[in-house]
Amino acid sequence: MSRYSANEIEAKWQEAWDKAGIFTASSKADKPKYYVLEMFPYPSGRIHMGHVRNYTMGDVIARHKLATGHNVLHPMGWDAFGMPAENAAMAIGGHPKDWTYSNIADMRGQMKPLGLSIDWSREFATCDPEYYGQQQALFLDMLEAGLVYRKNAVVNWDPVDMTVLANEQVENGRGWRSGALVERRELTQWFFKISDYSEELLEALDTLDNWPAKVRLMQENWIGKSRGIEIPFERTDGGEPIICYSTRPDTLRGASFIAVSPEHPLSRQLAENSPEAAEFITECRKMDTTEAAMEKAEKKGIDTGISVRHPVWPDQELPVWIGNFVMMDYGTGAVYACPAHDQRDLDFARKYQLPVVPAFHMPGDESEIETEALVPQKSEKVVYIEHFAGLGETTSQDGIDKTIDWFEQQNLGKAQVKYRLRDWGLSRQRYWGCPIPVVHCEKCGTVPEKKENLPIELPYDDGNGKPIDFSIPGNPLDRHPNWRDTPCPACGAPAKRETDTMDTFVDSSWYYARFTAPHAETPTDLAEAEYWMNVDQYIGGIEHAILHLLYSRFFARAMQITGHLPKKAIEPFDALFTQGMVTHEIYQTRDAKGRPVYHLPEDVTDGKLADGTEVEIIPSAKMSKSKKNVVDPVSIISAFGADTARWFVLSDSPPERDVEWTASGAEAAFKHLSRVHRIASEIAASDIPANDEDVTLLREMHKAIHDVSGGVESFGFNASIAKLYAFTNTLAKSKAGSDAKRQAAKILAQLMSPMTPHLSEELWQLLGGEGLVATASWPEADEAMLVDDTVTLPIQINGKRRAEISVPKDMPKDEVEKIALSTEAVEKALDGAAPKKIIVVPGRIVNVVV
Repeated sequence: MSRYSANEIEAKWQEAWDKAGIFTASSKADKPKYYVLEMFPYPSGRIHMGHVRNYTMGDVIARHKLATGHNVLHPMGWDAFGMPAENAAMAIGGHPKDWTYSNIADMRGQMKPLGLSIDWSREFATCDPEYYGQQQALFLDMLEAGLVYRKNAVVNWDPVDMTVLANEQVENGRGWRSGALVERRELTQWFFKISDYSEELLEALDTLDNWPAKVRLMQENWIGKSRGIEIPFERTDGGEPIICYSTRPDTLRGASFIAVSPEHPLSRQLAENSPEAAEFITECRKMDTTEAAMEKAEKKGIDTGISVRHPVWPDQELPVWIGNFVMMDYGTGAVYACPAHDQRDLDFARKYQLPVVPAFHMPGDESEIETEALVPQKSEKVVYIEHFAGLGETTSQDGIDKTIDWFEQQNLGKAQVKYRLRDWGLSRQRYWGCPIPVVHCEKCGTVPEKKENLPIELPYDDGNGKPIDFSIPGNPLDRHPNWRDTPCPACGAPAKRETDTMDTFVDSSWYYARFTAPHAETPTDLAEAEYWMNVDQYIGGIEHAILHLLYSRFFARAMQITGHLPKKAIEPFDALFTQGMVTHEIYQTRDAKGRPVYHLPEDVTDGKLADGTEVEIIPSAKMSKSKKNVVDPVSIISAFGADTARWFVLSDSPPERDVEWTASGAEAAFKHLSRVHRIASEIAASDIPANDEDVTLLREMHKAIHDVSGGVESFGFNASIAKLYAFTNTLAKSKAGSDAKRQAAKILAQLMSPMTPHLSEELWQLLGGEGLVATASWPEADEAMLVDDTVTLPIQINGKRRAEISVPKDMPKDEVEKIALSTEAVEKALDGAAPKKIIVVPGRIVNVVV
């Protein structure tokens, strides 16, 4: 009997799959299509166990669909632009392009041993000119369709990386990569008009039935629809009224001041003549402007000296402040503050000793408001105090709605629906990104590049035959005369290229469409997109639940408008699954100053380093290179084989939850697969005649088919594997004949094949299966075999369970009674007497009264 040699087996079967070309997808196949896609990786240089888990999940689905008669598209690519490559070029020298493509080669080499059923002929990287050239063509079409525009905007500026950052890339006021304090600057930027689609993107969430509810809720909150009212506040000095937007006008009785954003036109106007205002605005521009950060930041402001009249009680005046907690890009950039019912307003009011006046209280509770604002849920009841519209006790939502209606009736304000979603700023001041294909001409203005000139490729050198020096701050494209200077596409006069490149979120917002025809000379081939779209199953991390998915949904609409996607693809992902992380313990010691020093798992044995130093073990956490709690999949594959790694990451917990990697768990998985190999080898060599056990084994086989199939189809991979463990034990213990056991073992190989494809191919061949198990039809459970012929009935004696019997399901009642009365427990209870009563409930229970 041969020993299970994973490395030998896996190399052999991967070669067989490649030779047969079974994973190469074609729209010409006469089968129903199925498109499964995992979020593609950034080529950092090494794969990790998170990659293994993510892509194994997709592979299980792809292989199962292939076996159930589908024409499967399962592609792979690389999200390859971005700052890490430039940072690497600065740190170690070289060029971002070389670093990126070297990493892609390394990671491809690490991924292929996993045996993924990927159509590698469709592979591309977003830094391939063939890809980003088509992205430039998309941009031009979207520009022509009015979906892209250019304007001045205040942005987060990283003074070290010399680039614009999205709010999400600012952490504690610092750039997410450089760590530099971020500044707020006004720059001319390119934008996508995603906000025009706020309502459509929001309403369509209700159609995404196969998306996790939490993801839909996150997107709903990000889009942030609200109904409120714009109220003009007249200035006492006769200046332009200050228009405030509020979703809680019912609190206006408690207004004690007006706060405007540091970027509000009034603030800028004041800054021209007030050094104090100018200094404050500069200070505010250094803040982290994410909502979470602004919520935590100390509330600061300056009194402008301007006051406004209360719109309901004009004799009441409210001071106007510039507040660091007011955002310009939501509402009007000005709010009236009601400290009693808004925590930010209350913090500000307490700091600057401004009035705190309640507009309502809770029924039966008129407590004074000290340090915590009273902010009821909209469904909760409140009691309004001297409300101008005559409101008394009602729900908060009812009060809001009636107040808005009252303001409109009195011509004191205008109802508005606002969205939190802002237009997508796509300009980035960096080299390693997709160049924006426009030219700036003094005569013609901003001119789109001609499509026949695409792709506008990034220059490899500095224009003088020398390597680009990435240590110099700023964008190398700005100082590259041979690339930057170009004739105007419209008039031919000397002009300059746009040197901003696109946000890398653009690259990943349409790659799913490009995979349908990766070599087309247009962004998509409509016939191929019509066939393959939509993505039937999309898989990726919850961290991409908002921006990537929202931008992809917008891009699908934009591509339909510009003629690159069919109408059915307006929502590109039919089903979404967000997998959990792979975690591991962290091992650390302390240096002389008490700072943590982290150690790799392979350097720790029984809680100690090689020199005997004891390590501090921190409970399982997300794998992180900085904390060295990463497990190299390549070493696991070398030691145990890819199937062991695949089996473990699928078996230990539900796929939506985190899974902790342990060495003992990997060893246990390997031992089980070795056992399966041994059992199958013994069955293949056995010669046992058919017997009464055959039907029992085959019945369990059909139950396994039913349960494993159901688990795979519902992403219950761990449940499927639990059933496979149980069926393996049944097969090992069975006394059935060799033919029945060979049949059952072949089915076991098929059921395991999505999870452990290499071992399954080996077992399939060993047991006499025809062709490749990867192309064999998925087994179907015989419904008749799922129904047991016998039933176990509990026996109750005077209401207490005392025994049980197994009888044929169709046994007559009188026969069941005879068997029940002959049991030792009943005979002992009767002690020779006749029962007072015996009741048989068919298929359920036997009650004996003595």
